[in-house]
Amino acid sequence: MLRIGITGGIGSGKSIAARLFQVLGVPIYDADSRAKWIMAHDLALRAELEQAFGPATFDAAGRLNRVYLAKAAFTNPVQLAQLNALVHPHVARDFEHWAETQRQRGQAYVLKEAALLFEAGAYRQLDRIITVFAPLSVRQARVLRRDPHRSADDIRAIMGKQLSEQEKCRRADYVLYNDDQQLLIPQVLQLDTTFRPGLPG
Repeated sequence: MLRIGITGGIGSGKSIAARLFQVLGVPIYDADSRAKWIMAHDLALRAELEQAFGPATFDAAGRLNRVYLAKAAFTNPVQLAQLNALVHPHVARDFEHWAETQRQRGQAYVLKEAALLFEAGAYRQLDRIITVFAPLSVRQARVLRRDPHRSADDIRAIMGKQLSEQEKCRRADYVLYNDDQQLLIPQVLQLDTTFRPGLPG
């Protein structure tokens, strides 16, 4: 079973591309959503987070205080690196367990969707990498339409924490172009054919 990563910068359409694969019956591991779930429910990680960031990391009801943690970590590169160092190993183990379950079910391939696939080192768990590419101006316009609460400066700050699209494309095995000029669905169908044994591609 192939384990394939799919990534792309904010506004590239990474999640849309992943959903197209899902429509074709491909199991998708959403690393960002799973990370949030694990941070809230994994007792060992909860203890590590409290030790690193203080008791305010969880509220009185025991829920993850995302606003507090975001302020503590995302404005401080050292603390952000510490947060990632705590969370990513737990997500990696969770993915390994999930992928093994999919292998036992006879899946031809699975996708791991992650915004920081290269930055977090998660690409090392994978056999192939897909990058979803869109030009900077297109990405900014999409995010401003999608997230009206974000400013152009907010978007630039997020992009500044991610590898450039050019570097993602250089490191990837495959590139899906979601630039509003080329149709995405035929590109996904071609890759699906490539990844399934016994099919031409």
